[in-house]
Amino acid sequence: MIEVSQRLGEIVVHMERELSRLSDEETSVPAAPGGWSRKQILGHLIDSASNNHQRFVRALLHDELRWPSYDQNGCVRVERFQEARWTDLLRLWTSYNRFLAHVLAGVPEAKRATVCYIGTYRAMTLEELAVDYLVHMEHHLEQLRQTNAQVGDLRHDLHKD
Repeated sequence: MIEVSQRLGEIVVHMERELSRLSDEETSVPAAPGGWSRKQILGHLIDSASNNHQRFVRALLHDELRWPSYDQNGCVRVERFQEARWTDLLRLWTSYNRFLAHVLAGVPEAKRATVCYIGTYRAMTLEELAVDYLVHMEHHLEQLRQTNAQVGDLRHDLHKD
């Protein structure tokens, strides 16, 4: 799990630098009509960190993990990420993931194979769950990057005249 922990740490360092350049105004705009804003996407990643934190720890404490799935749209709505300050969300996301990297770095070899049942998804090992967490995160971070590029293109077009 050291590799997963290191990769998570690298992602956080890189994305913290990249995302800290964005303003509160830029991050409040939906990425697509009817879609989530950057604030809401990052909020969803905070939820993912929170959910996976509990999954990782409980899988470390027990012989297997049985955990419910969660209502991502409901969570984004009730947690009101759209109303939060971008800098606060970014600090929370980076801090939480630095801590998760710390937790994952300490996973004993024998616990990597702990079976985890999440909602109705197929069973997976703790190691597979940690890798899945990274893949999920990278997917959403790519959405943030694409949105960043679109906003940059829009700003460029507005200033052409």
